[in-house]
Amino acid sequence: MVAKHLWIGIGFLMATGCAGKRAKHEYTKKNSQKQESMNTDTAILAGGCFWCLDAVYRQMEGILSIECGYANGKIKNPTYKEVCSGLTGHAEVTQLVFDTDKTNYAEILTVFWKIHDPTTLNRQGNDVGTQYRSGIYYHNKVQEDIALKSREAAEEAKLWDDPIVTEIVPLDCYYSAEEYHQDYYTNNPDQPYCVAVVGEKAAKFRKLFADKLKK
Repeated sequence: MVAKHLWIGIGFLMATGCAGKRAKHEYTKKNSQKQESMNTDTAILAGGCFWCLDAVYRQMEGILSIECGYANGKIKNPTYKEVCSGLTGHAEVTQLVFDTDKTNYAEILTVFWKIHDPTTLNRQGNDVGTQYRSGIYYHNKVQEDIALKSREAAEEAKLWDDPIVTEIVPLDCYYSAEEYHQDYYTNNPDQPYCVAVVGEKAAKFRKLFADKLKK
């Protein structure tokens, strides 16, 4: 059992679990509606617990909406419990819809490389398992090229002492997570994991990227 699950508590999961009630869908069905009549694009990133990236990117100028979900696994419509088993192959991810007039894919990745540790394989801190891997799941060749160049730049800048192990692969599938995972930090700021881990990453973003904070 990983640290996050110990801090959540069995009672919380029983009270809030809502598998079957959530909207289950793949990226293409939802994203086509979000991008109508707007200059928007979508990024899907994995960097450990999805609560962390959710809390970080909600502070960033140009981010229009964020959703926690599961990507690139072996089964359809996975539940949180199934993903946490480590057997489905899904990564915990955040789907970011952003205004391309205010930010861009490269800027989002600049934040990504500094806000989590991309050098630890299948783990972030005490969260261990393939669901906590570092990943960039691109939608097209343009995003792939930007992601590869961004990783190369991060390596050349020696942002981390160890080699980056982030996977950069096409998005194969995406499913939204249960409703209680959405905007989790805002709704549960005093939850122990939020205090010890999520809050620190959100604060790190404010310190490193003050110029990218929402006005």
